[in-house]
Amino acid sequence: MTTRYARAGFAAWMAALTAVYYAWPGSHVFSWSAIGLSGAAAVALGVRVHRPAQRLPWYLIAVALVFFVAGDTIYYTQTALNLPAPFPGPSDVLYLLVYPLLAGGLAIFIRARSGEANRAALLDALVPTVSLGLLSWVYLIAPYTRATDLTLAEKAVSVAYPLGDVLALAILLRLLTAPGRKPAALGLLSLSVVGVLFSDVVYGLARLDSNWAVGGPVDLGWIVFYAAAGWAALHPSMTRLTDDGTPATAPIPAGGRHLALLTVAALIAPAVLLAQYLQGGVADAPVIAAGSALMFVLVMARVAGLIAEQRQGQEREHALRRATSALAAAATPDDVLAAVRDAIAMIMPAERPYALSTGEPEPMPDATTVELGVTIAAGGDTPYALHTAMVLPGNPPQRCAVRLEAPLGTLRAVRPAVQALFGQVAMVVERIALATEISRRDGEAYFRTLIQSAADVILIVGDDERIRYASPSAAALFGWTDLTGAPLTRLVADTHHDRLAAALDRARTGLGDGVDLTAVCADRRLLQVECTGRDLRDDPTVRGIVLTVRDVTERRRLENDLAHQAYHDGLTGLANRALFRNRLDEAFTRSCRDGAELGVLFVDLDDFKEVNDSLGHAVGDQLLVAVGHRIAAAVATGDTAARMGGDEFAILVAQSGDAAAAEQTAERIVAVLAEPFEISDGLGGTHVVGGAASVGVATSADAGSPTELLRHADLALYLAKGAGKGTWQRYRSDLHTAMMERLALRTSLLEAIDGRQFVLQYQPIVDVHTRDVVGVESLVRWQHPERGLLSPYHFIDLAEESGAIVGLGEWVLRESLRQIAEWRATAPESSPRYVSVNVSARQFRQPGFVDRVRAALAESGAEPGWLLLEITESLVLRDADQVCADLATLRALGVRIAIDDFGTGYSSLSYLRQIPVDVLKIDKSFIDDILASGRQRALVDAIVTLARHLDLTVVAEGIEDPAQRAMLAGMGCPYGQGYLFSKPVWPAEVPALAGSALAA
Repeated sequence: MTTRYARAGFAAWMAALTAVYYAWPGSHVFSWSAIGLSGAAAVALGVRVHRPAQRLPWYLIAVALVFFVAGDTIYYTQTALNLPAPFPGPSDVLYLLVYPLLAGGLAIFIRARSGEANRAALLDALVPTVSLGLLSWVYLIAPYTRATDLTLAEKAVSVAYPLGDVLALAILLRLLTAPGRKPAALGLLSLSVVGVLFSDVVYGLARLDSNWAVGGPVDLGWIVFYAAAGWAALHPSMTRLTDDGTPATAPIPAGGRHLALLTVAALIAPAVLLAQYLQGGVADAPVIAAGSALMFVLVMARVAGLIAEQRQGQEREHALRRATSALAAAATPDDVLAAVRDAIAMIMPAERPYALSTGEPEPMPDATTVELGVTIAAGGDTPYALHTAMVLPGNPPQRCAVRLEAPLGTLRAVRPAVQALFGQVAMVVERIALATEISRRDGEAYFRTLIQSAADVILIVGDDERIRYASPSAAALFGWTDLTGAPLTRLVADTHHDRLAAALDRARTGLGDGVDLTAVCADRRLLQVECTGRDLRDDPTVRGIVLTVRDVTERRRLENDLAHQAYHDGLTGLANRALFRNRLDEAFTRSCRDGAELGVLFVDLDDFKEVNDSLGHAVGDQLLVAVGHRIAAAVATGDTAARMGGDEFAILVAQSGDAAAAEQTAERIVAVLAEPFEISDGLGGTHVVGGAASVGVATSADAGSPTELLRHADLALYLAKGAGKGTWQRYRSDLHTAMMERLALRTSLLEAIDGRQFVLQYQPIVDVHTRDVVGVESLVRWQHPERGLLSPYHFIDLAEESGAIVGLGEWVLRESLRQIAEWRATAPESSPRYVSVNVSARQFRQPGFVDRVRAALAESGAEPGWLLLEITESLVLRDADQVCADLATLRALGVRIAIDDFGTGYSSLSYLRQIPVDVLKIDKSFIDDILASGRQRALVDAIVTLARHLDLTVVAEGIEDPAQRAMLAGMGCPYGQGYLFSKPVWPAEVPALAGSALAA
């Protein structure tokens, strides 16, 4: 029964109902119910007419339509009767039930079309789903979660709607990424789901703005939901939604459009982050960070899957080549069956169980053709099996059915390889039949007639290795019009004559395996051919060796290209990490055997991140290409240059008796990369950028294995980075222990913060005239579980390098405020007036630093005036405007600001006018020589005088001598700190010190 008229009538009916809905708003209750129920009725009619293999998913969709229209009907009835519409209410229950019903129906379609989980398709669907889910969270879900005028139930229901949309979208995208051709009904179902998602999103946004009214244009999306679902069920292609959608051949990689869509989806998270930043603040940073992290994991999982697929493809290609060689030697039906079983064993994954069975061969008439298609169907002991047939040689030929049972995912993976295998079987059977016929027939005339249409070149070679017969295809392949009597070597390049002779010898001994040769055409073109020989000298009708020659030029070129891509970097063309490690392992073995020295260099570009950040990744990539060219030109012949990833390169210096060869190479590399690069930006402009690099050098003399050699080179590079830019360092065994201790200390630093291994001591800040304690400075110490109490000298630099300084600094700030609040509460008369806390530049530049200071004050109960934040002069070298704005905000709160180590940084005096500060702390290096050096004394006096005129307070650090205190007092310096007054003390000792004047 055709549904053409039914579809036309349904379309006209839905159009009429839509017109009534918009023309007569008062009939919403009836017209809208008719629209929804018509869609559900169309689905039921389509199922009844077309009788699909699985009806359940269509019924679930029909029930979803009924639930949706039922919820709308209840809502419209309440509105029409001016009855209150509670939220959440019965309508919401029906609406929310639509999503699991719809998702369940789509999930059954996915199961029917894909059978088992398709990891690649799932990942391709999850990437846009995560991105759109992030958008849904930021713009739909999060506003509800932050709403203060909603109850918990109202929030839950409001959030459930966009979550349901995301669920439906995820299932739809997974269905669309399933393999195989997409029937028209799938497109209509997709349109239906997109319609409801569109209207849901617009409805949700309108509700957030309290700007929603029934009967608007947004309702068209829900009308499309009803109409497209009904139309899909009425379309004849609806039955194919439950068919196996896996293609018989290997899947084609995703094209530019697919890649563009995934790229746009991956960029949504940073776009949302940028949008929130531009709007004045990032409100959903954890969610955006989680979404970005999940996106990165999905992309890396997809890349891992592609690598695994490529590796499996290469393994199956190798298995096919081995199987082809085995099939070439087959001469009887039993040989063919044995070769097929061996080939299947090589093609099937080693860890997957399978069962291969062949039916009894059945003779078939000469006119019968065999369909060699490979299909997957249910049945047998396993749910699915792969079915095909092959022809066995004989007179008459025989047909044999083949059945391969395995898990469905395995069958789909090996299906293209099995298809290719049985294509080879057909050709082998043809050759066997041809050879049999040659042996049976008397005379070359009939033999020539049989092979007129053969695609491969058939040659008969005598004992003198001259061609006695060449099939007509030889002229088309080689361009020679007459090869009879010509030496076989005419067709083969000089470099492969020995290989040809060896192949003929193997053929004479019965080993007719294939060999690759370079053939020479009449026009001097070179071809890659595969040659297989068979000894038929004892056959009176042949009396020679039969050679089958096949052109494999394109196949070998593709194999070589794949091999090159597998072992070379796609950007610079240098060797990649895998090839570098293979050559290193081989070279290390040879160097140990020969007693020679082998060198490895690690090269890392200095400040490459700044090039990417300032000029863009396109310019950065061009810089990497130029650096690769210079490195390749600088290394000696026989050395290997490789790109290890990012801006890291490695050089393998071949074994040499000269122990300085690696160091000389390092000097050349540093020198050639020190010259600036002129890089094009691809838009007609050029940029001059630096490519200076640090180089680590290690040799096999200090290493017991290739892995240890690489580790030594990496440690040497670490040394070079620490020694400055544009230099090289060689690994030295005496530094190994210290470096390993430093690395171990750096690793345990992050754990120390969570483990509460840090403690604070406080050094008093006193009035140099009265010796009264006016404040204290917080000094952090690390109570290491093994090395005892460590001063900042041992770990502050490591904390800066690793980024742990941010967490450590926040802990110091909170603990210092908590402590002074406790002193003030328990002993207000004998407690310091303020606590001074050092803030690193990295900690200060973290987004939200001012908010964290405000939160720490509120958490501790401390007054802002009790806090003095110490910053360094170098902080204002970058982002001076933003730094000044943040400092001004802190001062507005009542927090005071001090410049620590004043005079040792890079700031000019103009910064004292621009930066909102209260205190200058004179560095200890100025105080140490104040008695002996008149110049130093003049500098300190100038700083004190300048501060007094600028209305700034001065604190002198490192006062250790009474004469220093007296001189500073004479200059008018009001405050100081140092061992003259007190060393750093524990918190319990501070009240006693603060309650009395300190003796000098």
